[in-house]
Amino acid sequence: MIDRHPPKDDFAADVLNGLSRSQKWIPPKYFYDARGSRLFEDICATPEYYVTRTELKLLSDVGPDIATITGRDATVIEFGSGSDAKIRRLLDALRAPCAYVAIDISRDALERAVEDLARDYDGLTVGGICADFGTPVELPDEALNGCGKRLGFFPGSTIGNMDRPVARRFLARVREMFQPGDGFLIGVDLRKDRDILEPAYNDASGVTAEFNLNVLHRINRELGGTIDIGTFRHDAYYNEDEGRIEMHLRAMEDTSFRVADTPFSMRRGETIHTENSYKYAIPEFVEAAEAAGFWVVQSWQDKRSLFSLHYLTAV
Repeated sequence: MIDRHPPKDDFAADVLNGLSRSQKWIPPKYFYDARGSRLFEDICATPEYYVTRTELKLLSDVGPDIATITGRDATVIEFGSGSDAKIRRLLDALRAPCAYVAIDISRDALERAVEDLARDYDGLTVGGICADFGTPVELPDEALNGCGKRLGFFPGSTIGNMDRPVARRFLARVREMFQPGDGFLIGVDLRKDRDILEPAYNDASGVTAEFNLNVLHRINRELGGTIDIGTFRHDAYYNEDEGRIEMHLRAMEDTSFRVADTPFSMRRGETIHTENSYKYAIPEFVEAAEAAGFWVVQSWQDKRSLFSLHYLTAV
């Protein structure tokens, strides 16, 4: 495994910068320490969170189409691998894939997934890169010199965590990693009614709330924070004007704390913005992909139009 995990200094700098803004902000990539990764897997199993089960079924339903478009001996590169459930669904559908490279910021989840896949897929070259895929990532020789074409895989609508201009830049950067004819399979959550979206991020069992609050535990543990976590509550709602779910940590009373010896204070009702999850209409995403240098070979969606998969080809 190649370890390019961002240094602790990056975590401290990003948190201090974010907490110094008028609208306090912590980048969502810092959710994913070992506990955060486990909590996200628990979120995916909640009855309200439709994204994972819908995407898994869609992968099974259209797997033969994906295999036909991709051809034999593909080298699969997954951005933000996390749990291995979706990549297994894809690898099982493909025709004799040659190699698999996982890129993820959570070292623990990455090591576990890579070890399990190497054990279970005999003959498949398996590797991992611990890195922030939101920045340029240099691919290893196994990904550059594979048997067949490269197939990027970006499931879970993780692209929705990026502001729309950032998402376009990410797509353009991925395009630069590929050769003409290489593929990119991406999951994209669709615009839908508030009464479906908001429960998905406010599950009755409180797992998403734990996941959101866990970033404060991480700040206290790793950056010498003195945050009274009991002061904060999880808050998630659909911002219809922006077409996104917003997740916040809301102070329920006036509070003061320190992070890395830097003092901060918050008034009651003030929030720390921790995540956006943008939703797309299919034509909207297609336009963004084509602007980045991809051709949309095929798009699929489930019967309820909750979620979509798109097979892009680098042009």
